[in-house]
Amino acid sequence: MSDLIAAEDVLLFVNAAVTATGQREFRSSGEEQRLSLGFVHEYVRVNYRPLYAATLALDVNDHNAALIVEQLLRSPGEAGPVEGRLIAARLAKLPPQRVYRLFGVLRAAGVNNRRTRAIVRDWLAGRDLAHDAVKYRSGLKAAARHAHLPLPRSAESGAELGDFLFAPGRRARYAHPTLEAFRRARHEQGALYELPFTVAEGFAARHGVPREVFLERMAPRMTRLERLRTRAAGPGTDLSVMPLTRLALYVLSLPFGERARRRAELAGALRTAARRVAGPHAGRWGRVAAVLDDSWSASGSGVKRRRPLAVALGCHFLLEALAAPGAYTAHWTAGGRDPLLVRPWGPTPLGTRILDALEDAPERLVIVSDGWDNAPPGLAGEVLRVWRSRLDPERRTGVVHVNPVYDAGVFDVRRLAPGVPTAGIRDAEDLPALVEIARFAEGREGLPALRAYLDRRVELFLGTASEEARA
Repeated sequence: MSDLIAAEDVLLFVNAAVTATGQREFRSSGEEQRLSLGFVHEYVRVNYRPLYAATLALDVNDHNAALIVEQLLRSPGEAGPVEGRLIAARLAKLPPQRVYRLFGVLRAAGVNNRRTRAIVRDWLAGRDLAHDAVKYRSGLKAAARHAHLPLPRSAESGAELGDFLFAPGRRARYAHPTLEAFRRARHEQGALYELPFTVAEGFAARHGVPREVFLERMAPRMTRLERLRTRAAGPGTDLSVMPLTRLALYVLSLPFGERARRRAELAGALRTAARRVAGPHAGRWGRVAAVLDDSWSASGSGVKRRRPLAVALGCHFLLEALAAPGAYTAHWTAGGRDPLLVRPWGPTPLGTRILDALEDAPERLVIVSDGWDNAPPGLAGEVLRVWRSRLDPERRTGVVHVNPVYDAGVFDVRRLAPGVPTAGIRDAEDLPALVEIARFAEGREGLPALRAYLDRRVELFLGTASEEARA
């Protein structure tokens, strides 16, 4: 019994770490989210520290990965044998601005033990520090001061980096092209186009450069994500290279008329991105039915606009790719049939849509919803209970519920029925892995099986990180 409780606790934390970001959701404030998430982190770290550290190898979101690293570095005396490698591997995958923010949090908390200084030093050793000095200047300065690190000299920059950060008036010019471009951009418009996009943006505003002119001249140096973010991704841009969920968010941000006009392009890009995610699993899931939540709560919140709906849209195209050819059916809660024109609207009749989906006796039923079944309340859970206990006790249909919204009140994602495995989901890309881990939520496999699964993921994660470092 204790093993089952421990497995449930760890799975609860994984659900939270995948979905929660400490930001306001449709039904809870940001403060409620942060308090709830903080308690879950503390509870699991204290009681299951090796498993807590191992979750860095899972598809937890960046917010929680940084929190896990912070919690582990705050208590170095309890560290396990592979913690340091897990932390280093995870930091290498995090966006640099988030890592610098984490170092700032550690500095404010006075965490400056030997292991922390070593981790900061090793992470900075793998960065282009001239680039970071321009783009993340305050973060790099704070990290170097806090960890008492001498900035490395390079053939290009020599001692210039230290002067650029801590004594900017000491040099009239710099030999390093990035540092010199930053200096020149203060008074020379042409130099700003030699800088990273986000840095050049500030200089462009200072010089009064028209936005259209700036974006056109900056386009060759912009990443595809930056083009999407600035709405520079018009017809003709190769959208299929974008991550699936980010692409779904972009599609949902477009007016209905533009979605209709660009239907072939947008649907083709989503299908290409989905097939890339499906990889070798494409077409191997047999007959698949999906219940997808596009009710009003899928609009998310002011800080996570349409995020739940984007996850559902991404899952729709991914499940289409995973199913056998012609063996996929989608059931949107609002009753629509055109995925490109979905919008958050109406109540959440999950029970009715689940009945519709089960009529075809699929091999897999995947439900993508925040779990607030309210038309009528509780019908979805009752349908699934009767289906599992009376109509399909042999489990010919595998049922899994993936939930993109953390429920701060229950320290977990909201579940539809006790016998239905539920997993938190942040990005549609994580769906195949989450369906795999969701089997532990059925209660038929305890802590040893979960621990073995985490050990395999840690081994794979660290092996992949070592290969990337050698490359």
